[in-house]
Amino acid sequence: MTSSASQPHLGLVCITSGPEVRFRTITRTRYLMAPAEERFAVLEAIYRDNIARLLVAASYCAAHHIRLYRLSSALFPMSDLPGDDTGLSVLDALSGELAAAGVAFRAADIRVLIHPDQFLVLSSENPEVVARSIFALSVHARVLDGLGMERSPWNCILLHGGKGGRGQALTDTILTLPEAVRTRFTLENDERAYGPADLLPVCEATGTPLIFDAHHHVVREKLASQEDPSVREWVLKARATWTPPEWQVVHLSSGIDGPQDRRHTDLITQFPSAYLDVPWIEVEAKGKELALADLRARLPETAL
Repeated sequence: MTSSASQPHLGLVCITSGPEVRFRTITRTRYLMAPAEERFAVLEAIYRDNIARLLVAASYCAAHHIRLYRLSSALFPMSDLPGDDTGLSVLDALSGELAAAGVAFRAADIRVLIHPDQFLVLSSENPEVVARSIFALSVHARVLDGLGMERSPWNCILLHGGKGGRGQALTDTILTLPEAVRTRFTLENDERAYGPADLLPVCEATGTPLIFDAHHHVVREKLASQEDPSVREWVLKARATWTPPEWQVVHLSSGIDGPQDRRHTDLITQFPSAYLDVPWIEVEAKGKELALADLRARLPETAL
C-alpha cells in the first residue's frame, strides 16, 4: 500500500466481538405476551440498560481512538411498533439519560450514524410498507435527536434502495420524508437491486449523499476484485454527492471465499487502493474491533 497524507477514520459497527459492548433486546412475541400494564416497565429496563451500554461504547471508542460508530438499529426494541407508543413514551421518560450518552460521543469527537434494517423499503409498491418504513425512520431520527446529533449527513441515516426498478418512486418518497429524516438521509448500493449507477440519479435529484460499498459493487457486477478501476470511479462519483466532500463515508468488507462471496470475513483481507484517501470508512467485518486493529497495523500510518 502506498502512503497517504491523511489516513481514513475506521468505524466500529454496533458491537464488539468481545463482551465489552453488547445490547439487550426482546422479541415481539415475548413483548406482546407481557400484560399491557407491565410493558412500559419491561421496555424501560431494557432501554435504560442499553443507554448505559451506549455510554460504555462511547468510552470504548474514545479509549481505542475510534471516531466513527454505527448505532444498533435495535437499540430500543419495539419503539417503532405500529399502534403502540409505549416505546416512545419510555424514550421520553429517559430523555435525560439519552442526552447524556450523546454528550459522551460528542465530547470524544465520535461521529455517530445508523443503518436501519433492510425491511424498511421506501420504494415498495405497497403504500402501507412505505408508511411503516417512514415511521420507523422517524423513530430512528428521534433517537438521534435525543442524543443531540446533527440534522445533517454528519450523523446520517443509511438505507438501501429497496424494491428494484423503482428509482422514480424512491426519489418521490425521499422528497416527502420528515425533516429530521430527510436532512440525515443517505443511500447505499447493494448486491442485487440497486448498483451505484442506479442510485446516482436518485441521489442527484434529491440531494442525497451516496455511500459506496465496493464489496457490493464487485459482487453485483461480477468483478475480479476491489482493485477494478470502476471502484475508484465510484468512490469519486459518490464523493461528489457529499457536502462537504470531507464527510464522505464508504463501506469496507471482504468475501469469505473470494470477491464474489457475499458473506463477510472476520478480518479485512484486501484494502482497496481506491479507499486510501476516503475520510470515513465503516468496517463491516465479523471481527469488529479486531478487524479495525488488524487493518490499522497494515495501513501505512495509524488511522485516527
